[in-house]
Amino acid sequence: MLTNASVEQRLMVVEAAIAELQKQLADSQLANWLQQITGSFKDEPAFEEVLAYGQAIRQADYLVDETQVDL
Repeated sequence: MLTNASVEQRLMVVEAAIAELQKQLADSQLANWLQQITGSFKDEPAFEEVLAYGQAIRQADYLVDETQVDL
């Protein structure tokens, strides 16, 4: 059986936990998201492949621009 004192104690613990979670959430939102993910794809072959595709697309666009003739 729960007494009023034990309910109040449990409620204080829950409130403290919620306050701590809110503080952690606020702190994490202040952090720069870019800094958090920088380097997370280091040495990842799939990411290297994506970079190569991006470079190929940019190069193809550059070549198209160079070969266009003014009419």
